[in-house]
Amino acid sequence: MKYPLLFCIVLMSFFSCSESKEKVYPTIMPLTESVYASATVQPDSLYQAYSIVIGILDKTWVEEGDKVKKGDPILQITNTSPELNAENAKLSLQLARENYNGRAAVLTSIQDEIHAATLKLTNDSVNYYRQKNLWDQNIGSKVEYDNRKLNYELSRNNLDLLKRKYRQTKNELETQLKQSENNYRTSLTTSEDFTIKSKINGTVYAIYKNPGEIVNTQQPVASIGKSEDFIIELLVDEVDIVKLKTGQQVFLTLDSYNSEVFEATLDKIYPRKDERSQTFKVEALFKDPPNTLYPGLSGEGNIVISKKEQTLTIPKEYLIDASKVLTDDGEIEVTLGLQNLDRVEILKGIDENTAIYKPEQ
Repeated sequence: MKYPLLFCIVLMSFFSCSESKEKVYPTIMPLTESVYASATVQPDSLYQAYSIVIGILDKTWVEEGDKVKKGDPILQITNTSPELNAENAKLSLQLARENYNGRAAVLTSIQDEIHAATLKLTNDSVNYYRQKNLWDQNIGSKVEYDNRKLNYELSRNNLDLLKRKYRQTKNELETQLKQSENNYRTSLTTSEDFTIKSKINGTVYAIYKNPGEIVNTQQPVASIGKSEDFIIELLVDEVDIVKLKTGQQVFLTLDSYNSEVFEATLDKIYPRKDERSQTFKVEALFKDPPNTLYPGLSGEGNIVISKKEQTLTIPKEYLIDASKVLTDDGEIEVTLGLQNLDRVEILKGIDENTAIYKPEQ
């Protein structure tokens, strides 16, 4: 009589345990698989403005939040050296021009010397050939003939030297003039470098220096970006980056807008991984952005990588060892498909009429 009683107790225990466990049935429903990413809103074309010269910030032409156009001055840096260099270069240029083609031109004096040498050569030539004709007729002395000939040759050589001097001086003056023009243009360019200008039409979002502070080439002085166009920067874990491609749908929530959901499209994937955070940066564009946005607004994004309208799903918490479920017939192996944070798709192993039980924690 003891054995039948023991069997009944075991059987009752089995049914009471089964009844005490949470039981559900698989559900056919839409399922979307997505990749989570932290999100930050930034202006499009945002860049940090740097100075290419060292000096002291003299004046800020704009304030944070001001709209600017391309080429508008942002900051003015002061340094007396470029101004003095520009003035010296201007004086050198004026002198070079005066030497080349001014009233006191060096070439003019050489031309005068050439003119005088030409007249002297003509005179010495006449005297020489007159004396030569006489000498050929045995008239006159040999000394007189030699002197005429020497004067003629000296005059001819002197004229040749003056012509070469003229050509050489002209080349030197042309070179000096070109160098002075280049130096002056360079000095003007250097002076312009002390005015930091906007490279885009947009808004000044930050100015990092105050008047009187030292500006160098290593630290940014301002932050400028587009006024109306904003992008969403998303940081994606390296295990999920291979699942992404441009054009995928993104759903975004921003802390400043509570539970409101915004739709965006994945626009760009950066190929370099941030070794410190082990993440990749991607960018998305709003389809219908909110009316008010500011740089740095944070939130969360879900990038849709796959979606099914109707499929068999179960809660994730009912899985055992990531690939089994507990049924009335014991543990059964199942094949999984899409999954999100809460539910997972069942491709094979059970159907919607199979009761499953929540495993004990």
